[in-house]
Amino acid sequence: MKKAELIFIPSPGLSHLISTVEMGKLLLQRDGCISVTVLIMKLPNDLVVENYTQKLSSAANPSSRLRLINLPVQDELASNKSENFLFDFIESQVIHVRDILSNLIESSDSQLAGIVVDMFCTSFIDIANEFSLNSYIFFTSSAACLGLFLHLVSLVLENDQDLTQYKNSDAELHVPCFSRPVPAKVLPFMFLEDGPKSTKFLRYLKKFRETKGIMVNTFSELESYAIQALSTDGIGNTQKIYPVGPILNLNENESNTSKNESEEAILDWLDNQSESSVVFLCFGSMGSFDECQVKEIANALENSGQSFLWSLRRPSPKGKMEYPKAYDDPQQVLPDGFVERTKGIGKVIGWAPQMAVLSHPAVGGFVSHCGWNSTLESVWCGVPMATWPMYAEQQLNAFELVKELGIAEAIRIDFRRDFKAESPVDFVGSEEIRSAISRLMGKDGNIEISKKVSEMKNKSRMALQEGGSSYIAQSLFIEDVINNTA
Repeated sequence: MKKAELIFIPSPGLSHLISTVEMGKLLLQRDGCISVTVLIMKLPNDLVVENYTQKLSSAANPSSRLRLINLPVQDELASNKSENFLFDFIESQVIHVRDILSNLIESSDSQLAGIVVDMFCTSFIDIANEFSLNSYIFFTSSAACLGLFLHLVSLVLENDQDLTQYKNSDAELHVPCFSRPVPAKVLPFMFLEDGPKSTKFLRYLKKFRETKGIMVNTFSELESYAIQALSTDGIGNTQKIYPVGPILNLNENESNTSKNESEEAILDWLDNQSESSVVFLCFGSMGSFDECQVKEIANALENSGQSFLWSLRRPSPKGKMEYPKAYDDPQQVLPDGFVERTKGIGKVIGWAPQMAVLSHPAVGGFVSHCGWNSTLESVWCGVPMATWPMYAEQQLNAFELVKELGIAEAIRIDFRRDFKAESPVDFVGSEEIRSAISRLMGKDGNIEISKKVSEMKNKSRMALQEGGSSYIAQSLFIEDVINNTA
């Protein structure tokens, strides 16, 4: 029987790529008639993605129905420092994607069932249309975020509303996928800027409506209100919505590419801590702070008396597209004597095996940047979060977690990291951090949050089991793909 082949095209960067690969693996497990090809865009000098794909390829079974194809590296774009760099980089791949689809149509033993693109990659939908292929979206953030994005598209492109009026505003917006008014201060900054970058992104999002459906990395029990709003066309969206998550990388060994501290040493240290006693601080692949903020965090941890595991990394050099890296000697930015004074209760590390840490029984709280992958990992492991968002849609995620869902404490909801150093640096004082950590760890907090997160942990796992909400959504997606191909 001829297989139905889906072509996945994630955005550049490790987090979107890992989610896409895990989504592809899950579909392969669910149906033997599906095969998956992932087209990989690697940013110039992105050794993290290169190492990940090499590990994945070397571990793949020759008979695997998962195939990875690296698109050509655009070295000439490496010097492009414009704010539209990401969009320019993705669009430079149009010709290569067209050639690959053409070759696959001519030579493949499978029948191409369509393309599945990331939110930044909707320009490839036009290529799918050229070949009369169906297109789908794999949305790697929340259902509430998807609903907000499509609502903003409607406000701007259909109602001619100027979103720049909400920049630095105290206004609140009524958005169909949120039960509470959404503060303008948590809107992704890209929408509030006046310029071609904002306009282009809105046009990318508008193309969602040209697809057959949207898979969302969430599950119905977590975001019931948002999913209901999306499914009942409350935001003018007519595509089918498939809540297929949580899609997680449970085998971190595939993506661990540069261990600055061995996983064994970290887990050995956790083994010697009491159950639920450790607060884990980790801020994602782009998460870092300047020295002044690092010292405030350190003072907060020391004053809290709380056991802690802190993933601390130095910022990227100004003007360079690099991930933050571990300090050769973290004591150069920590308060004098901090490491010695906290030796019995705390550990400062560079790289962190996040899922392994969150899964450890000693960890009782997670101070996070609120990236959606990290949020789902925290829920999966039943670890309450304290929110410290930095960029992209993370402020919106923080608002949803704290105000909409009630499953997180707030350090800040609207904190923003200024990577270009063009505006005053946002700053959180040590007492504000200490107080939030104490609430998170139950000293001064609301035990209702821990109870809700524990319940959601069980629901997240049940959703993926046979008969669960996400299992059913995955089945519906596969069925629709095959029916739409016939």
